Amino acid sequence: MNQNRLQQILKEVARGTLPVPQAERELCGFLDLGFARVDIDRERRCGAPEVVFGQGKEPQEVARIFTELFRRHGRALVTRADPQAFDATRALCSQATYHAKARCISANSIDHEPEGSVGIVCAGTADLPVAEEARVTAQWLGAKVRCYPDVGVAGLHRLLHVEAELQKCKALVVVAGMEGALPSVVAGLVRCPVIAVPTSVGYGASLGGIAALLSMLSACAPGVAVVNIDNGFGGGYMAARINEGGAERDTVPPN
Repeated sequence: MNQNRLQQILKEVARGTLPVPQAERELCGFLDLGFARVDIDRERRCGAPEVVFGQGKEPQEVARIFTELFRRHGRALVTRADPQAFDATRALCSQATYHAKARCISANSIDHEPEGSVGIVCAGTADLPVAEEARVTAQWLGAKVRCYPDVGVAGLHRLLHVEAELQKCKALVVVAGMEGALPSVVAGLVRCPVIAVPTSVGYGASLGGIAALLSMLSACAPGVAVVNIDNGFGGGYMAARINEGGAERDTVPPN
């Protein structure tokens, strides 16, 4: 827990606006909302606040968790969120923004210039929702992001047209469905790490993304790491961490 939040808790207890039992729970590192125990200490341990997976949660639950995280950290992110969850969230937090294609809700009041360079490479426009989830995630984490959509292997001249720009990136997220060949091709052109994201886009034998997943796991080019099917969040998060140089400390900082 950072010093500012600790002082805020003490002041709220002194004013009587924060019950002592709730203050005790916060000082333990999580906030018990009854339906969820929100990890409010994760930013101290891991460098970024907890991100909420919105799918399966009630809109009011998403809104409450988002608002509590934003109040403490100045930023919050929900993935796999529908418009109903956004409406409930916006009613509690006016800073919330909905990214419809990415299905994400985000807010970030931290004022700083984006850093480094993360590239989001997308095979086809059908893969854009997953690519957008990666983009929103990486930007929310503070990375400077460039997107390169519709550069799949069916027309390699489109990829070669942006090769020089891809060479400048510190990390690349490569999103593809169908046979999932694009990450291996990209990794054969650049020197930075490539995070491959298979999507569930494709005809019957693509097996909902399993064909692309297996192809990416079998990539012949070195420097390719693979996340789960349709996991744009995981790809964007990993790229942002690589972009910032990864964990800067070997131990968890003291309270």
